Amino acid sequence: MRILVLNSGSSSIKFSVFVRGDDAALRMESDGQLSGIGGDAAELKVSRNGETGGDAARVTAATVPQAIQMLLDAVSRVSGAGVDAVGYRVVHPGATLRGHQRITPEVLRLLDEAKEFAPLHDPEAVELIRAAMRRFPEAAHYACFDTVFHETMPEEARTYPLPAVYRESGVRRYGFHGLSCESIVRRMAAAGPLPRRMVLAHLGSGCSVTALRDGLSVDTTMGLTPTGGVLMGTRCGDLDPGLVLYLLRQQSGSRDEAVTAVETLLNHGSGISVVSGMANDVLRVREAAATGSEPARLALSMFTRSIAKAMGGFCWLLGGLDAIVFTGGIGEHDAATRREVLDGIQEMGIALALEAAPVTGDGFQLISAESSRCAVYVAPAEEDWMIAVHVEQMAQGSAPTEDKAFQRPGPT
Repeated sequence: MRILVLNSGSSSIKFSVFVRGDDAALRMESDGQLSGIGGDAAELKVSRNGETGGDAARVTAATVPQAIQMLLDAVSRVSGAGVDAVGYRVVHPGATLRGHQRITPEVLRLLDEAKEFAPLHDPEAVELIRAAMRRFPEAAHYACFDTVFHETMPEEARTYPLPAVYRESGVRRYGFHGLSCESIVRRMAAAGPLPRRMVLAHLGSGCSVTALRDGLSVDTTMGLTPTGGVLMGTRCGDLDPGLVLYLLRQQSGSRDEAVTAVETLLNHGSGISVVSGMANDVLRVREAAATGSEPARLALSMFTRSIAKAMGGFCWLLGGLDAIVFTGGIGEHDAATRREVLDGIQEMGIALALEAAPVTGDGFQLISAESSRCAVYVAPAEEDWMIAVHVEQMAQGSAPTEDKAFQRPGPT
């Protein structure tokens, strides 16, 4: 079975093609990304058989429909043997859908309704689904949701203290980055016993912290939407609800115009970028802080403090911590952020190693010292692999014969 995974973001669309190899592992055959959508110069990059870098070309992708067709053309070129199933990362399932779903007309209708829960994410995903269903009409199509992993949260973690009429309409804490979290848990479980009390910090353009007990999500920082929780690059994270009302009252125009303006402010005009006065790039903010920029220093301090607060609270909730995993672009590549976060919870007896352990085959790296009371790891999120696993399971009507951890193929 050849499985195509499509993962759309605010300014990029990624694809991956997976096949199950002779060793029973689900392996990536090719992948690519169209980035810079809507800007002056977009870039289309395609790699085959794990080649480093791949082929890159400057392209014009001024609109989302244009970008979608360009990416699907690239998929058709590299998947000459055809596509049997297509899986999509969809951020929010809305109030009705539970679990990952095969896409039917009814599911598409419900995804259209779910746009009100994630207006900055779901519309592009639904547009991508419709275009790919036209391009690959013979394939089975599946929606995989970022929220499903968090369905194990207890009621007290999911419920907002609001009137029943709102709770019954689907207003609750859903949690996000679930496919990232599950990819970490699955790969750790394949390598050995899971730590019983664990915190996962997915730190990238969007950031969240999740508490797990025995591999199951019991709480997470994001709520009804991906806007809440810890401070992020352009998103505000948690705010006093009264402040949101204040912002709404400051807007001119109609109610819809005010809501749109505040929604844009909280998601695209807040966070690290506005506190620092710089573009959304933590490494550049760090460089500015190192040369004396007080706004940059403040932004970084607020960012790492919010993550440490979340980890400290989850440590209390779990009765201690056995492991912390950092993932996402910042979590993987910014050692200074990891160090500052851990400095904020040093009372937990965490000690980093002077020299990190070698990276394992599935990407995990132990960075804590032997004396540390809590193990600390760095690992890549493999959302696309996780989607492919779920798609294969749904297509076959049962779990894969062996859920081996994902390993990127080496160059041929």
